[in-house]
Amino acid sequence: MADKAYTITDDLNSLAETVGRVRAAQEKYAGYDQARVDAIFLAAAKAANRARIPLAVMAAEETGMGVMEDKVIKNHYASEYVYNAYRNTKTCGVIEEDLAAGHKRIAEPMGLIAAVIPTTNPTSTVIFKVLLSLKTRNGIVISPHPRSKLCSVAAAKILLEAAVAAGAPEGIVGWIDLPGLALTTKVMSEADIILATGGPGMVKAAYSSGKPALGVGSGNVPVIIDESADVVLAVNSIVHSKTFDNGMICGSEQAVIATEGIYGKVREEFLKRGCYFFAPEELEAARKTIMVNGAVSSAIVGQKAVKIAGMAGIIVPEATKILIGEVTSVEKSEEFAHEKLSPVLAMYRAGDFAEALDKAERLVEDGGLGHTASIYLDAEREREKIEAFTRKMRTCRILVNTPSSHGGIGDLYNFRLAPSLTLGCGSWGGNGVSENVGVKHLLNIKTVAERRENMLWFRTPPKVYQRRGSLAVALDELGAMGKKRIFVVTDSFLYKNGHVRPVLDKLDAMGLDRDVFFEVESDPTLASAKAGAARVSAFGPDAIVAVGGGSAMDAAKIMWLLYERPEVDFLDLAMRFMDIRKRVFAYPPLGEKALFVAVPTTAGTGSEVTPFAVITDETTGIKYPLADYELMPNVAVVDVDLQMAAPPGLTAASGIDAAVHSLEAYASMMATPYTDSLALGALRLIFKYLPGAYEKGAGDPLAREKMADAATMAGMAFANAFLGVCHSMAHKLGAFFHLPHGVANALMIVQVIRFNASEVPAKMGTFPKYGYPQALRRYAEVAENLGLDGVGDEGLVNALIAALEALKAKIGIKPTIADYGVREDDFKAKIDAMSLAAFDDQCTGSNPRYPLVEEIKAMYLKAYYGKGE
Repeated sequence: MADKAYTITDDLNSLAETVGRVRAAQEKYAGYDQARVDAIFLAAAKAANRARIPLAVMAAEETGMGVMEDKVIKNHYASEYVYNAYRNTKTCGVIEEDLAAGHKRIAEPMGLIAAVIPTTNPTSTVIFKVLLSLKTRNGIVISPHPRSKLCSVAAAKILLEAAVAAGAPEGIVGWIDLPGLALTTKVMSEADIILATGGPGMVKAAYSSGKPALGVGSGNVPVIIDESADVVLAVNSIVHSKTFDNGMICGSEQAVIATEGIYGKVREEFLKRGCYFFAPEELEAARKTIMVNGAVSSAIVGQKAVKIAGMAGIIVPEATKILIGEVTSVEKSEEFAHEKLSPVLAMYRAGDFAEALDKAERLVEDGGLGHTASIYLDAEREREKIEAFTRKMRTCRILVNTPSSHGGIGDLYNFRLAPSLTLGCGSWGGNGVSENVGVKHLLNIKTVAERRENMLWFRTPPKVYQRRGSLAVALDELGAMGKKRIFVVTDSFLYKNGHVRPVLDKLDAMGLDRDVFFEVESDPTLASAKAGAARVSAFGPDAIVAVGGGSAMDAAKIMWLLYERPEVDFLDLAMRFMDIRKRVFAYPPLGEKALFVAVPTTAGTGSEVTPFAVITDETTGIKYPLADYELMPNVAVVDVDLQMAAPPGLTAASGIDAAVHSLEAYASMMATPYTDSLALGALRLIFKYLPGAYEKGAGDPLAREKMADAATMAGMAFANAFLGVCHSMAHKLGAFFHLPHGVANALMIVQVIRFNASEVPAKMGTFPKYGYPQALRRYAEVAENLGLDGVGDEGLVNALIAALEALKAKIGIKPTIADYGVREDDFKAKIDAMSLAAFDDQCTGSNPRYPLVEEIKAMYLKAYYGKGE
């Protein structure tokens, strides 16, 4: 082996020197790049591989356990398979980078590893853990088992010398020469992380050390042989596994469960392959031999079957491979039902597969939680049994038609299972990991996340018809598209006063089947939407045409959704979201049954081009603004001929609503240059043409047409930039006191502008694009766009507020909430609930200033009494 002189580590002082030496080496090693680390990793793996036989001989001689030739395989596996698995794995510096997303992951070493080594695998575990440590730029101190200290230290020396010769710092690997509880406990307390492989007591001590630890649970692997199994394959695989190193692998089979129909065949195959079944009268002696004081006897661990039988006073053939006890109990009181770490098996008979599952489950629960469970069956035809077995077993490895010892450690019978000699058992087994431990578990990953703006979008209906006379053209295209059954949604006023006649007459002239629902209220309720949806379903249209103001279009959107997706829950639809792309409830796709056409008769809501629908729950009075791009109409028809007859009050309310849409879209955290241009353009039109449309109505057709354009432009703006707290407060003001929506917005907008324009807000909105308070400047830009004068941004905002107040006065909007007949006592009684409901409104999230509930309440009070600052 190695003949270099080393300092003996056999007391606390020498251990401190060793730990200090390893730490100093690791600090230097942490600066190595990937190429140097990989060269060291390769050199150590080659050295371990060359020493696989001498180390196996040492381990067998020193421990007196296991099979030397099998230990060669374990040493070979620990070097070759581990090296091959991680040879190209990045463990230094940047391991992942996405420049566009501003996301980078950097691998850093954990520092000092305390590695507890079991006597069952004293050299292969050292090879495995040192190689992982070298690949991850960690230092490592080996704490061997007292019964196998010489071979474990020899393995550590070989790896260290090869690593240093390849360029690793001196002292990167250390060890305890004369291990004991005190030194092992001390090294665990000094480490940055513990790799604990050993008995339950040692693993528990590692987890109790106060340091992060990766330990393993005990194995009590049950194996079911189903009637569909290839019995010859199953039995020989088990024999191969259970005899490997005399059964000392923690993942080896401990109990075979064969179903009734093949039990005899399984038994016969075991006999044929050199196994010995204890006679009934021999079982008690065997039990007393394999278990002592409730634990497996150390005398049998890793011994040959003939020797173990002899300890029980039972004579078996010298070549016996496995000792098998046919037992019935799976309780803890049955000695054969435990992990035995030797070529001793329990064998159970099960009446059927269900009983086999129950027995396997109990064996796992009583000593093998989290580790491994195995099954043999026809994997092609019995997928359901594999799934049932997987569900039933609380183990982290489910092996199918695989020798358990070899299969569980990975990369031998399934190449996607990571090669490892430390098999995590998850929370079931009291472990921190539930997979085979590898290099990723010994790395600290730094994540560098640079600030990035979210991807934004601009979405409108695929077709937007505009200008006078466009209705006929749009409906002709419905016919050209093959639509034959048209369901029209409107309100009773429009229907009874003939304002829907142009739509109906055109459909009749085209010879299309139609039905009309005209029971939409001014504040559409969920009940009316459901009633309409029932009518829609009965009629079975291939197009839905909504004619009217926002109420008709919003109600029609809900009917459309319920027609296409009747299974949806309204509360799911109304679920709030912070980011529409990440919402918990995803709206189902619409348009599979019917095309949706929106025909506005007012200039204000913009619903014809938005993904919004406002609906009231009539049982609670809560007004819900629903939002999802699935609610975006397929076609919008902005034909001002249908808007000429709108009365002055409706013109005022809808017009000021469009103005608030534009103002909130422009100030929104999600505003973009695309939405800005539409919002500013709409505001110019509104300030210029709303007074004329209000005063003259159809007598000023140009004003009507410009307001129609402005309302749709504002709709496009807020459909993509969203709204803010003004709409949140207006929704609740309308729900609690039945004020028209546009009027409610008009009453709140000045207070909201003043609130948002603060340069020192209590809370700023959270959105990557919104880096600092900007609302003051944004509102000032609106004033500049309207040609208003003011000194500085504050002066411009005051000018904007004055212009808004003047516009409201011109179109008959009263100054305060109190002016609309809302009693003071009633208002004060409801203001707390109304403020909380407004805070919870979907529109609040995109407001540039995140409002506290008390701040919303203060704005309500100012709007009620008409107070300014």
